[in-house]
Amino acid sequence: MSGTVRRLAVFLALALGSIAAHSAAAQDRSASPRPATNPLEGNAFAISNGAAMFRNRCAGCHGPDAHGYLGPDLTSYWSAGGTDARMFDIVRRGVPGTEMPGADPQRVLDKDIWQTLAYIRTLGAVPAATPTGDAVSGERVFRANCASCHRVNGRGGELGPDLSRIGSARPRAGLSSKIRGSSDVIRPGYEPVTLVTRDGERIRGVRKNEDEFSIQIMDARERLQGYVKANLTAITFDKQSLMPVYGPDRLNDRDFDDLLRYLTSLRGATETAR
Repeated sequence: MSGTVRRLAVFLALALGSIAAHSAAAQDRSASPRPATNPLEGNAFAISNGAAMFRNRCAGCHGPDAHGYLGPDLTSYWSAGGTDARMFDIVRRGVPGTEMPGADPQRVLDKDIWQTLAYIRTLGAVPAATPTGDAVSGERVFRANCASCHRVNGRGGELGPDLSRIGSARPRAGLSSKIRGSSDVIRPGYEPVTLVTRDGERIRGVRKNEDEFSIQIMDARERLQGYVKANLTAITFDKQSLMPVYGPDRLNDRDFDDLLRYLTSLRGATETAR
């Protein structure tokens, strides 16, 4: 019996060593120089795998057809001059200041990314329509209506999300829906909450931190405030964002068009506005 146990131990050691070696080899390959162009473009097997990975990992933000939902339209990326290498880096590293996370190299291999990109490339798109609106005028509209809550390149409020890279994170249609009020999507970290104190005071703000005994919010005056739950009579998480709806009565079509042009141009300091 002891000999059998010893043989089993040797077998397991060899098997685990083989797995470790394979894992190390995979990491070595991921550390090798990355190709500038997709090595799997046009590969039918890779495209099939990439389609499945896109549906599981990407469609929730970019839409089932990659035309954009919470995240931007991906189908026009290459026709607009984007490169395989740049798209790979976006997927691997994410986009700071947006909901686009980087792909964990321990869970998502380089090959997985290339397969997904090979699939997206097959979707294709006609070149994007020439954008309308005046970005300079749109910035003025933004400063007058939005900057009290939203920050761009270090200027503005903090009650709402920083929009310095919003053009990289949201398609024009998504921005339009959010501003006009037809979208109920609320970015994590900015969930609206209403607190009621024991003396009946109602305090509305966005939740920043919470544990079993306390909650921290940023109120409408952009003050970080902490409250002990035992001192509150109600905590209500609201479905309606603190952001007001800018219908045509508050923002005419021309100013709205200009604002969209400005917002879609915001791509951070490292990207050229288009």
